[in-house]
Amino acid sequence: MRSHSPLRRRKDLTLSAIAVVLLILFLLPLYWTLVTSLKTETEIFRIPPTLWPKTLNTASYAVQLEMGDFNMFRSFGNSLVIALCAMGIAVVLAVPASFAIGRYRFRGKKLIILGFLLTQMLPVSVLLTPMFIIFKNLKLISNWLSVILADATIGIPFSILILKNYFASIPRELEDAAAIDGCNRLGAFFRVFVIICIPGIVVCAIFSFLYAWGDLAYGMTLIQKQALRPITAGIFNFLGQYGTKWSYLTAFAIVTIIPVALIFLFMQKYIISGLTAGAVKG
Repeated sequence: MRSHSPLRRRKDLTLSAIAVVLLILFLLPLYWTLVTSLKTETEIFRIPPTLWPKTLNTASYAVQLEMGDFNMFRSFGNSLVIALCAMGIAVVLAVPASFAIGRYRFRGKKLIILGFLLTQMLPVSVLLTPMFIIFKNLKLISNWLSVILADATIGIPFSILILKNYFASIPRELEDAAAIDGCNRLGAFFRVFVIICIPGIVVCAIFSFLYAWGDLAYGMTLIQKQALRPITAGIFNFLGQYGTKWSYLTAFAIVTIIPVALIFLFMQKYIISGLTAGAVKG
């Protein structure tokens, strides 16, 4: 054991160094966005570039709070409502569907799973036109319901593919024990399976929320009233015909990703445990 300890220590140091380098590479764009939001427009284009602003420009953040055609607080609330509703629909529909796929055998099961996989591969640009036509015929354009349903179609396939492994990995003896205790299939579903799969359900809820929060295409296309648009649509308010206000744009990006950063900061334990537990059928 002692003869291998220096080699193992060297390996740990090498892996730690690689992890630090990767961390810097991943955080560098975020750091540069933050620094750019605090610079003046003149300093942003200075060569060589400065690693930290010589003069802090807080006006780029103050303008986010000004009342006008675009209001940060109103758009923030719009995104919150849309994301929460899309998350709720995705979880409510995905949990029973993944239970049926994971626990029962029926004809066409593999085709259904393949269909969910194919929907995950299709880009939003391919689905945007038919969805617009459908919601236009339903007279749901410029209505939150259209964006909520569109965003839910992203979270539902992902949630089903994750949760079906959870339900499939639960021993059948637990279901038999619930039946002996007097539970029917519906009672066993709520009192046994859902309780055991809570970590996976939390993960699916988080990712469904993040999908809806970060959506731009559906929010811009299906909602044509500025007052109803989500916060991601506000990015176009800083893209002018003759130029771009980069300090305003990057400040807006920093404010927009705050909820995402907080979710990963406080929920990372559940995200990691939920994904790893649902990744293996055992």
